[in-house]
Amino acid sequence: MREREGEWTGLMRSAISGDGAAYHRLLKAIAPVLRAAARRGLARAGQPVDQAEDIVQDILLAVHLKRHTWDANAPFAPWLFAIARNKLIDALRRRGRRVFVNIDDFAETLPGEAAAETVSASEVAAQLESLPARQRAVLQSIAVDSASIKDTAAKYSMSEGAVRVALHRGLASLTARLREQ
Repeated sequence: MREREGEWTGLMRSAISGDGAAYHRLLKAIAPVLRAAARRGLARAGQPVDQAEDIVQDILLAVHLKRHTWDANAPFAPWLFAIARNKLIDALRRRGRRVFVNIDDFAETLPGEAAAETVSASEVAAQLESLPARQRAVLQSIAVDSASIKDTAAKYSMSEGAVRVALHRGLASLTARLREQ
């Protein structure tokens, strides 16, 4: 590992001095390591690893754009892995807290078409009408019209945080009312 870090540091020093071939060798050497790290990070977060390549490209782009900030007297690997960690975190934040589950794994536990719904659409519509106007509008926009939080905020002249609060409160109220029945 130390040998690899020393090699990377030397290649980066040469690259900063204008050696294009050294820069190419450096990028070629770090890409597989970054790809493996991105896959591990995605898997650890419970996310599909198919987005690892996008993260690697983000890391390489950041290295290219920020290479002038690297201290040539310092080792290269810690600087690189700090960028990699931050880009992985950024990617996970963009994805949100989504959990991906293969629905085929649960096919036998899902109700068939003949299963009766516990709440009818008309009951849900009636409960929606009982919500405060802003909560109802936000729920309609996001849940029914499939608008994003950003679009809904712009549509109703609200902040994105206010939209999230209205959505959460509306869903909580709706859930509580439907459970009472």
